[in-house]
Amino acid sequence: MTTDITTGSTTEQARPSALFVCVHNAGRSQMAAGFLRELSGGAVEVRSAGSMPADQINPTAVEAMLELGIDIRAEQPKVLTTEAVQASDAVITMGCGDVCPVFPGKRYEDWKLDDPAGQGIEAVRPIRDEIHRRVLALLDQLGVPAVPLTAGS
Repeated sequence: MTTDITTGSTTEQARPSALFVCVHNAGRSQMAAGFLRELSGGAVEVRSAGSMPADQINPTAVEAMLELGIDIRAEQPKVLTTEAVQASDAVITMGCGDVCPVFPGKRYEDWKLDDPAGQGIEAVRPIRDEIHRRVLALLDQLGVPAVPLTAGS
């Protein structure tokens, strides 16, 4: 929030927002959302969703994120809605094909990433690390300085 000293009025500065979409909203999109939440220090509004949400978050994705001090255990897979897409400045898809609705004026990126479903921790770590790199680049594109991770990085 900023205050105009000449008028005393306050205005709310809009935070950029990002939506991460994958099929089950249980692995890649949840890791990306966890990274963006942590690395933005709350400066970015973060959403994630899936075209066919799973019943729970992938436990190996949770374990991989906990290694870096990011806890996504409380998250639940959510269904992709038109409203979530409309409310987001950037929409990042991860293998969900043409399911994501497209609206003019939105920024879309498709991140080609391996699916961590059914993979062991050794296979999930490189996926997690690639998501980390891409989220850092996204923050730079949004003009938001990254906050250092507090554990494990």
